Order: sequence, then C-alpha cells, then structure tokens
Amino acid sequence: MAEAVRSSAGGLTTEAEPAAAERATEAAPAAAAERTVADAAADAVDRAVRAAAGSDLERSSRSSRAGWLRALADALSAHSDDLVALAHAETHLSPARLGGEVVRTATQLRFFADVIVEGSYLEATLDRPDPTLVPPRPDLRRLLRPLGVVAVFAASNFPFAFSVLGNDTASALAAGCPVVVKAHPGHPELSRRVAAIAREALAAAGAPEDALVLVEGMAEGTALVRHPLVRAVGFTGSTRGGRALFDLAAARPDPIPFYGELGSVNPVVVTPRAIAERGAAIAEGLAASFTRDGGQYCTKPGLVFVPEVPEGPAVFDAALVAALSGAPGQRLLTDGMAAAFAAGGSALLGRDGVKTLAALPGAGDESGPVVAAVPAARFLADPDTFQEEHFGPLTLLVRYRDRAELDRALCVLEGSLTGTVWHAAHEEPELLRALTEALARVAGRVLYNGWPTGVAIAWAQHHGGLWPASTASVHTSVGASAIRRFLTPLAYQDAPVDVLPEELRDGNPLGVPRREDGVLVTSDPGSGS
Repeated sequence: MAEAVRSSAGGLTTEAEPAAAERATEAAPAAAAERTVADAAADAVDRAVRAAAGSDLERSSRSSRAGWLRALADALSAHSDDLVALAHAETHLSPARLGGEVVRTATQLRFFADVIVEGSYLEATLDRPDPTLVPPRPDLRRLLRPLGVVAVFAASNFPFAFSVLGNDTASALAAGCPVVVKAHPGHPELSRRVAAIAREALAAAGAPEDALVLVEGMAEGTALVRHPLVRAVGFTGSTRGGRALFDLAAARPDPIPFYGELGSVNPVVVTPRAIAERGAAIAEGLAASFTRDGGQYCTKPGLVFVPEVPEGPAVFDAALVAALSGAPGQRLLTDGMAAAFAAGGSALLGRDGVKTLAALPGAGDESGPVVAAVPAARFLADPDTFQEEHFGPLTLLVRYRDRAELDRALCVLEGSLTGTVWHAAHEEPELLRALTEALARVAGRVLYNGWPTGVAIAWAQHHGGLWPASTASVHTSVGASAIRRFLTPLAYQDAPVDVLPEELRDGNPLGVPRREDGVLVTSDPGSGS
C-alpha cells in the first residue's frame, strides 16, 4: 500500500482516485450522498486494514522489532526541524515545546525497544507435568502474544507524543501489532508527513512498511472501529468522542477492547499546614501548571481544594493572581476548542456561588487564564457540574472549612488521571494516609508536593484512572505496561517442541525472565530474538 488513505470535504479520495467519490456525492440526493461517503470510507479503511494485516508483523522477532522502533526514532529525530515548523503552523504550540515533544516521542520508541528486548512483558510461564496431583497436571506453557491490527486515534494536544508515532503506536508495534492510525484533523499535514517518514524508515530498515498505515476523516474513524480485522482501539481525546467510539466497539458482533484516555480534572488538595507554610509558592506553582501551553494538557490541575485558614485565602489568592499577570496567553489548538473554552468558562463564572478571581483577556485570538472559586458546600450541592473539564487555561478553587467538609467533597470525586497532595514538611501522618486513600480511589497516579503536568516515561509509570479519565482503569497508556493492552495470553498444553515459541522452550534459550513451576527465574536477557 504505497500511499496513506485520505478523505476530502466531499468524500474519500486516494492519490490514485482524486475525486470520484466527490462527484458521486454532488450528483446524488442527500441520503444517497451520505451512503456514498460512508461506503467510500469503508472501502478505504478496508484497504488500509487489510494492508496492515498483511504485513505479518506478529511473525517478526523481538530483536527485529526493537531495531525497527529505533529506526523510527532516528528518522523522527533527523527530521525534527522541519516537523516542528509544520507542527507550529498547524497547532500554534511553541517551537520549544514541540521540539521537546519530538525528543519525548523518539525516547518512547527507544524505550519500548528496550522493553521488548528485556522480555518480561511476555509473562512467560512454565508448569511441568505432575501426574501425582489431583487432577494430574499436564505440561503447560503460557505466553502473551499480539492481538492483531490495532486502530490508534491520534490526539490534538500532543501532535507527536500521542499522534502518528505516539505512545499507543509505539507500544502496539512493540507488541507485534500492525497499526492503522486515524489522523487528528487539527494537524493533518503533520500527520501525513510523519506517516510518510515512518513508512520510509520502516522500509529502509527491512520492516514491512504497511505495519503503519494512516487514514483520515470522521467516517473513516467509525469504519475503522467497526472493521472485523481490527482487534483493539487506542484513543486519546474528548469524553464525548471517546464514549461514542467506546459504545461502537462494544456494539460490534465481536466486541473489542477500547482503551480510551478521556476527561480528567486532576484534583489537588492543599492542607492547612501547607498553605500556612508556603501558600504563595504553591499558588505560583499552580499558575504555571494550569496555564502551561494554554492549559491543553490532560493532566492540568483543574480542581484545587484549598482551606479557609486565617489569612490563607487572601495570601494564596493574591499570589495566584499576581503570578497570572505575567502568564502568556495562548491560541488554542483549534477555533472550535477556543469557542468551547470561552463558552464553558462564561457558564462557570455565571453560576451561583462562584467567585471570579481572574479572567484575563488574551491578545488577539489568544485565550487568557481564568480562575474561579466556590465554597465546598456549593461544590457538594452540584458536584457533576463543577467537575466538568475545561480544556484550556482554567482552574477552579474549592474552599473547604474543615476536615469533615474536605472528606465529603473527596468522596464525590469522579475518576481522574492524577490526584495531588500539597502537604507540610511535618504533616500529620493520619491525614496524609487518608488523603492518599481518597485520591487513590479515583486516580491512577498520586503526587506529593508537585504538579501533574508532566508524565515521565518509565517502567513504573501509570497513566490512567477511573471513568471518565479512561475506559479501562487497569491499564496505562504511558510506561512499560502500556504494551499489555495489545497482547493476549495463549497456553500450550503438551505441545511439540517445534510449535513452541523459543521463549517457552526448555533451557530458556533466549534468557527471558519467566516463571518455572511457580518460581521466578530472572535470567540475563539473551539476544532478544
């Protein structure tokens, strides 16, 4: 499949078929036009998915895939300057931010190369036969294997790190699953360019270039989730869009897993001792965090519980507003996002009991920071409304009077990617334990005296949470275990040696970490083949 599939305003086209679908649409009645577009999208997606399925990526060795991932990282890095300029033009994000994101994306690819060479992700397990047991135990050997073709929906706010070659793609390719990426309409030219670079790099490295295929268009996205050869979906985006696709995946004749990262307000709790010790410093940190890149982070602290201690609110509020006076405005990723942010912010500020601390105008078409405050009692009266995510530079302070009121507020929190505790140097241990437990019930990562806008690439990282933060809270979209989403177990019983993967053969020829008769054996990794 030499070219990525594209869609145009009038229908779907490819490089070889520039306008046939569009002409058909214009010539037919509205209902027929809709069918034409849907049929064209389904045909294009079918070609893309079948090309990916025909790549035979799952038959490749771990060492080969590791080399291919590193080749993708090298190609991305080599084209960094041109790609950053293109991304800046389409997303309005700063070149410095985008350059750092290219580095992160390349690091993710290399990270997963290391993960698959190490081999423990396979969960290789052997139980040798034992006829003395009741019932008798046969020879059992178990391994995780690739699911098949994975559909990846690119995000708007990370045009590299969660897009065509982002974390979902990297982890799926590492698992041995070919990927069909649905490009985000917020950066179409960048998506096409990255896909072309990636396919060229794969071919040059001896990999099947159809291990990665790009499609575009809303109808194409729907057809992709429905395609019978697609075995899982990775999605990063809005709760509304993600829920629609999640329901579509579940409604298939053969439902498939949908791994969606959706909405998150990332609650922060500031203890009374912390605000007394360093309230101004915490306020300054909050200002920097929730306005970073226009507040367009899934980990933006959007809900902050602050105590009403003597002098606390006055000092904290003054420091927060002062810090915002120097915060730059930001043109949001799309005009639609800017309009939604403005409407959502106005609605919040107009609610009963809400106090506006800051609503700074941005220059031109930029969105300025917004800070609102509400008493905890008012928050508790309508928690769903006050937990709506505002994609942009807005945060809501919830003022609690005492521990009991804070506890009640934390009990009604929805799922989030993160939860944060700002505490004093010598905080009460019981309070810290209670806050940790409350946040751990809803968040996938709990931080202490730090800000959540930053997700390290690491073996121990978890990026997920209860609904609506994600559709599968037991999984992560960042970190080594992100690969687990695209693997499925297979047990071999009394299998001939010739059909066994090398990782399950006697003697452990590849030296992968594995469990043998219940005992964990951590051999040094071999060639990683």
